[in-house]
Order: sequence, then structure tokens, then C-alpha cells
Amino acid sequence: MINNMEMKTKIREKFKTLFGGEGEVFASAGRINLIGEHTDYNGGYVFPGAIDCGIMAEVKVNGTQKVRAFSLDYDEYVEFGLNEEDKPQQQWACYIFGVCRETTKRGGKVEGFDCVFAGDVPLGAGLSSSAALESTFAFAINYLFGNKIDKFDLAKIGQSTEHNYCGVKCGIMDQFASIFGKKGNLIRLNCKTLEYKYFPFDPKGYKLVLVDSCVKHELASSAYNKRRESCENAAKAISKNHPDVEFLSDAKRVWLDEVRDQIPEEDFLRAEYVIGEVQRVLDVCDALERGDYETVGEMMYQTHFGMSKLYEVSCEELDFLNKLARKCDVTGSRVMGGGFGGCTINLVKEELYDGFIAAVKELFPAKFGHDPKFYDVVISDGARKVE
Repeated sequence: MINNMEMKTKIREKFKTLFGGEGEVFASAGRINLIGEHTDYNGGYVFPGAIDCGIMAEVKVNGTQKVRAFSLDYDEYVEFGLNEEDKPQQQWACYIFGVCRETTKRGGKVEGFDCVFAGDVPLGAGLSSSAALESTFAFAINYLFGNKIDKFDLAKIGQSTEHNYCGVKCGIMDQFASIFGKKGNLIRLNCKTLEYKYFPFDPKGYKLVLVDSCVKHELASSAYNKRRESCENAAKAISKNHPDVEFLSDAKRVWLDEVRDQIPEEDFLRAEYVIGEVQRVLDVCDALERGDYETVGEMMYQTHFGMSKLYEVSCEELDFLNKLARKCDVTGSRVMGGGFGGCTINLVKEELYDGFIAAVKELFPAKFGHDPKFYDVVISDGARKVE
């Protein structure tokens, strides 16, 4: 847990040992996405929230032009300069370096600093530990050097770090949720216009739990790019009849039917999923405003079906977990994230929670030969200074 006193104490002890004195402490969060998967690069809506685990760092300006950084999780120390040619070898250090460079590119002041950081975001579970790391340092640098860069640009600094220093062409959702997260609220973000709105999320009588399949299938990045191409092809075909369609999120379902015989069946299925998913985000927001968690859950199941059968980014382990959730009367369940492994996100009535967890613990290893992991989710604040 990010407000974890134990983590803070360990960071402070290490900082004192390495650098002497005390810095200031900053934190940012990992994220979940309740619904709205593969909609970001299609100009649609996503519906994320910050969670109560993330990254925490103690940082102090050191009066030099060098960053001296220590990762408690990797037990590794790195020093680097602030010019383009000073990029460090270690992947984790590239995130901090990238944030420094992207801040400078936006006219922000960045000088040398000392830092020690640690995290409790489970790696590889699709909870976006990298965005939490970027957001922690973007926020800290902005604060310590008095840069007055606004929150939108702090999120974009994290995204540009991924693009330019870590080789990942990600959308804006992860960094946005990590910076803008607000306790007890999910955020509906329009990825085309970047308009956003907070929705209170306090499902009384329910728990939100992630079940981590602990598998990651390797075809993810090439398959991801292929699906992106399918979506762009379908949008282009529709735009011949409807010139205002720039992204699939602009298209109506009937417009897709008009071009069915002009595009490959695969592209049709991918587009069918995306157009449905954009609408599901809006339906879930309406349901939340009525306090109707049964509809929220049903939409989650529909998303899983679409990701499995139309978008084809699920896998045997995730489909098994989804079917098991239905059998256990779980209100809502779906694969979360890009797919091909990772977690399902589950909305479970409190009185059914223990039975569901017990069933997964028994039946999943019996079928797949390894144990899953479980993470209870609490919706929390995003990037901040820790008092």
C-alpha cells in the first residue's frame, strides 16, 4: 500500500545512509481500468482509476548537474547527467532520465538531484508501474524546481518518456490516471479531446479484486500493432461514406455494416468490438450514476466476450477465470489491459467473495499447474507530495 509507513521508513533510512540529510517524499499510483479496453488509440473513452499501490520516492536537489538515483527494489545505484548523450543503461533509470529530458524540452528547469525510490505495484499484472514511476518524478521535479507545468503536461511528459526513451508507443491513459487519480473516483477520459469527468465509485456491498493469471503470452506487441491496423482500415473504409469519421469512436454500428463486404472479416470483427466498447463505457457511467452495479457487471462480461471472440486478445487462462466468475455468481468479470495474459478484474458481492477466491485457488492450479495471485483494489489519489 502506497501510504505504507514501512516503505517510507525504508526509503528514508536508505536516503540518509547514501546521501545524508533529508529530502521530500513524493508518490504516485498504479491504475486499473474498469472498462474501455483498446478504445484509447481509437479515439474513444477509457474509465480508469488510480489504486492504492504505486511508487514512492524521496528526492533532494543536490546542487550539481548529476542525478544520483537508488532503486530499493533492484538494489541498484545509478548516476547520470542531464544531456541527451547521458542516457543510462539500466531500464528503470531511463524512466527518470526521460522525465528529466521531457521536462527540459517543455522549458522546465531541471538540475541534479539525489533520490531513493521503491514501489509496491505488482510487476507484469497490467497495473502500470512504469506510469507510476514517471508520474512520481514528473510531479517531484515540477515541485522542487518550481516549474508550474500543468497536470496535463505532466501526464504527457510520462507518455513522451515511454515513446522517446523506453520504446513503447502507449496511449495517454496510464499516465493520465496516475496524475489525475482521485480517491473514491473513476475518471471518464475522452482520448480524442482529453476532456474528462470524475465519477464517484464506492460500491457498497461489493469488492473489486484482480485475479492475476501469472501468464504473459509473447505475441502481444506484434498482435497489438496488427489490431491497430485493422481498426484504422475499418475507420478509413467507413470515412469514404461518412467523411467526419476520423477514428472508429466516431462511427455508428450501422455504418460498419455498410462496408462489411469491402473489408476483411477480421477487420470487421475488430471494429465491431471497438464500436461496442465505446458505447459500453458510456452505459457504465450512466449505470454508476444510478448506483446500478448489476448493469456495470453485465457490461464487464460483454467486454470480456468481445475481447475474447471479436478482438481475440484473451487466452485460455483468462477465459477460464471469466467462466469461473460467472459460475460463482460474480457480478462482473473481464480481462483487463491489452490481453494475452495478465489479470481479470472482478466486481464481487462481499458475501460471495470468499467462495469465489476459494474456487479460483482450487480449480485454477488444478487445470494450469500454477497458482494465481489476488489483489484487492482500493481507488485512491494520484501523484502528490507525501506529508
